Amino acid sequence: MAKLWCLLTIITLLQVSKVVISRREVTTPPLPILPLPSSSQLKWQERELIMFLHFGVNTFTDSEWGTGHENPAIFNPVGLNASQWVNVAAEAGFSLMILTAKHHDGFCLWPSKYTDHSVASSPWKNGRGDVVQELVIAARAHEGIDVGLYLSPWDRHDKRYGHDLQYNEYYLAQLQELLNKYGSVREIWFDGAKGSNVPNMSYYFSDWFSMVKELQTSINIFSDAGPDVRWVGNEMGFAGSTCWSTINRTSLSIGNGSIVDYLNTGDSKGTDWLPAECDVSIRKGWFWHKSESPKRLSELLDIYYKSVGRNCVLLFNVPPNTTGLISENDVQRLKEFRGAIDTIFSTNLAESCFVRASSQRGGKDGDFGPENVLDGDHLWTYWAPKDEESEDNWIEFKCIDKLRFNVIRIQEAIGLGQRIKQHEVYVDGRKVAKGTTVGHKRLHRLEKGVVKGHIVSIKILKSRAVPLMSSIGLHYDPFWHPNET
Repeated sequence: MAKLWCLLTIITLLQVSKVVISRREVTTPPLPILPLPSSSQLKWQERELIMFLHFGVNTFTDSEWGTGHENPAIFNPVGLNASQWVNVAAEAGFSLMILTAKHHDGFCLWPSKYTDHSVASSPWKNGRGDVVQELVIAARAHEGIDVGLYLSPWDRHDKRYGHDLQYNEYYLAQLQELLNKYGSVREIWFDGAKGSNVPNMSYYFSDWFSMVKELQTSINIFSDAGPDVRWVGNEMGFAGSTCWSTINRTSLSIGNGSIVDYLNTGDSKGTDWLPAECDVSIRKGWFWHKSESPKRLSELLDIYYKSVGRNCVLLFNVPPNTTGLISENDVQRLKEFRGAIDTIFSTNLAESCFVRASSQRGGKDGDFGPENVLDGDHLWTYWAPKDEESEDNWIEFKCIDKLRFNVIRIQEAIGLGQRIKQHEVYVDGRKVAKGTTVGHKRLHRLEKGVVKGHIVSIKILKSRAVPLMSSIGLHYDPFWHPNET
């Protein structure tokens, strides 16, 4: 009996030992490199496309900046259908819609109790209409669509403008109305736009931002200086070829035209995670004008590659017309745009290849192998080389059949920080692309067009820490013809 007890004890100890050894062999993830995005910033980044809706009295006066003296009687979008807006957005791949609740003219698209310069004084729905509410209801009825709001700091109508205390109290009151009354708002948009020869006015941005965060904890605040999302520095929709999500907020100020280059590129040594948003309109103007037409598909694709493809989110303005609908030619162009994006990126030619890398964290039995760049998770599974090999890291795809592609997609595991500073791409030993930052997504649309080859290598030449690649794709863009005049 004693021998049997001893034998059972030995077996038990061996089993416990196996468990301990097994646990010791599990490789832990690498340390993050600060600063890091918040959960709401990560969700924002993964949207990639956001729709802007410029709509108001300017829609009816054929202007871009209203005077503030417009008669509310001109606002009468008799066919307004926010469900059409939402359906158009969803079909085009947008998951967030930001409405100009108040533009510089001061006209409010909701019945604010703090002013009579609003839809309540218009003939639309006999003064009982609420554009903000209609968008919120339509978005709630369509799963996957969120709402954002723009409330212009510059107000050309209200007489309190130019009187710091009174106007800031008025502005904060309207912020509270919007953020209390209409449910969850995912992004609030502030800018520093202001015409010349306007009254001197100090905006209490710190107070505004604090109030926003108190009322909506999961919201992202956009402005030149964040605190959650920064302006890219232009209204063409283009980010810098180098674009860091990191920057120093202490170097930023709202409405400062001298910092646009810094906004455009970010800062590899930045202490704040403040990714860039690229704003541009589908037309020349921001508001709808009968004389304007949407940009060509080739222009929209170029914007996409230079915004989403450079570690940014694209804020794409699609203005409703005087009827209150998104115009049919804009709808058609958006369908073409969505169809083109799906055509280009629906097939990843790298999936047919054998993948290997310079090294792997934890060895072959770890969870950080190069095969992770081909799974469906673009954020939390990734290839990680060994920590001690900070230089000469590479990942390679080898195919039996010759590949034919003209777009290379590279994505970092930004949940652990942005790292890559310089990289190059080779096909059968010939360099076909080079770049600096990667971030959430870097798209190389090859300057010389289609390349063919069996082996594709991506080399990381410089990095803030060991690089972490979450996804890689090789794609064919049939709309890209750089060799044609």
